[in-house]
Amino acid sequence: MKQLVENISDTARWVAFFRAEESERPDAVFHDTFARRLAGEKGEQIANAIEFSRKNSWSFVARTYLFDEFVKQHVEQGYDMIVNLAAGLDARPYRMQLPITLQWIDIDLPAMINYKNEILQNEKPNCELRSIALDLADRKTRLELFRQLNSECKKALVVTEGLIIYLTSKQVAELANDLSSQNHFRRWIFDMVSPALLEMAQKEMGPALKESGAVFQFAPEEGEEFFERYGWKHIESKSKLKTAGMLNRRDDEMKAYADYPEPPGPRRPFPWAGDCLFENMNKE
Repeated sequence: MKQLVENISDTARWVAFFRAEESERPDAVFHDTFARRLAGEKGEQIANAIEFSRKNSWSFVARTYLFDEFVKQHVEQGYDMIVNLAAGLDARPYRMQLPITLQWIDIDLPAMINYKNEILQNEKPNCELRSIALDLADRKTRLELFRQLNSECKKALVVTEGLIIYLTSKQVAELANDLSSQNHFRRWIFDMVSPALLEMAQKEMGPALKESGAVFQFAPEEGEEFFERYGWKHIESKSKLKTAGMLNRRDDEMKAYADYPEPPGPRRPFPWAGDCLFENMNKE
């Protein structure tokens, strides 16, 4: 197991395999025809080796579906740029129906950008795609890039799928500040977990990721309120479990839990995971 997940980029192969499985269902809720190629044999091996994620693959399906819906919604509202941080093996620019004029910016580590570009080199994106190789941990360089992109758009949606959980609270705070300081970065979507689910994930999947340097860390006690002090107003959060139920993707064991009502407010003292939408309070 330790040898399978060698670095944090390998987690992108793992998630891509679950997208491939969903896409190949006759009742698929999305179609990512590139996912199996991107995942490769290693992605399949990792997905099958980590029992907890294999059992709960519905959560990755729900996450992908929700992010797709958020992207569609904002494109329809006239957003002219998608800033995709830690883009991984996301193939949305190739698989979604998007305006040809939409600027889609993929940002990730050089090795990940190069790997994805090599696999998809003969494919044509449906919008204006730009791939930028950058270590997002380099705060000075990323801030320079954010300022540049801010000057190139009127309304940008920032997407961080599968990233936040691997950061410390300080790193998330700095990222939130850097993003909200760009007045054309209007909205931000990301996935988040409650402390109870973080503890579960650390126990069930942490050992498999130990050698990769990928550590599950971020699950603020105050939930969505964490981001207010850094310039972000919470708009809505959508539960992966509830979404999986709506899509008929829950396993039998989870159906009982999914039928319980979720309490209102950001503080969730039970295992919760969802996708969150925020608005920039410093927007122009």
